[in-house]
Amino acid sequence: MFTQKTNKTTKINARKALALISIATASLSFTNTASATIVEIKTSLSEQLIKVNLFDSTTPATVANFLNYIDSGHYTNSVVHRVATDFVVQGGGYKFTGEWPLTPLVASAPVKNEPVYSNVKGTIAMAKKGSNVHSATNQWFFNLKDNSDNLDRQNGGFTVFGQVIEGMDIVDKIAQLKLCNAGDLEGIPMVMAESQQCGDMSTPGMENFVVIEYVGIFDNSEVTDGDLIPLKSKEPDSDGDGVIDISDAFPSDPAKYLPDAQEDSGGSITWFALAMLTLLTMRRRLFSM
Repeated sequence: MFTQKTNKTTKINARKALALISIATASLSFTNTASATIVEIKTSLSEQLIKVNLFDSTTPATVANFLNYIDSGHYTNSVVHRVATDFVVQGGGYKFTGEWPLTPLVASAPVKNEPVYSNVKGTIAMAKKGSNVHSATNQWFFNLKDNSDNLDRQNGGFTVFGQVIEGMDIVDKIAQLKLCNAGDLEGIPMVMAESQQCGDMSTPGMENFVVIEYVGIFDNSEVTDGDLIPLKSKEPDSDGDGVIDISDAFPSDPAKYLPDAQEDSGGSITWFALAMLTLLTMRRRLFSM
């Protein structure tokens, strides 16, 4: 038996989904008491640490999400799985278990988008799925250059939640490694001799990857970002729903951001399919008489 999916029902479901995301991210914020934090990232590429000052007060849900992954040891012994030359260095989502392809890490629930700051060089931001504003989970990336014209404007804006204060040269060093492809992943940075090529990496070892040996809290003082002047995004989010105005069909309504046509598309497609099926059935009956 088929039941009609009304426009009202579809819109309510969309709003419920957003409400669930808000509840999930709100619960994350209560699980870590740090109000401002510097974290340190140790990679296998250097004894030097990458230190990142997080924007706790202005991107609280994202920082709480990141700290929860740190507290659980989620990033320990994961690998940097992507470099896009002159663009980003990305990690947080995969580990090497002894053979190709890399093994994806199990992520927690998505976190609400917080597009406050601009994706300029030296910032850390959350990766997410295409055409899905509130889809960031465990993966993050360092901006290798000013990517604001791109990342501040697409997919609701990408959430910058911290700034590198030491060790950006290590990030740049990762970006200069040879890049290989495996499975669905492209641009995996590999540590190998000058004479070696990606074809020689059919059976790599852990030593051939940039391993994130640990991510830990260096300083959780109440105010650690007082001397920082992060560049704010030029794209406003007027209603504070985590979607920049140019991507928001309802920039004054925090309860929704998708156009009515998108919200109703599921129901419309279903009824269109049923109508076509009915016409096809009638046609078959006519020709079988």
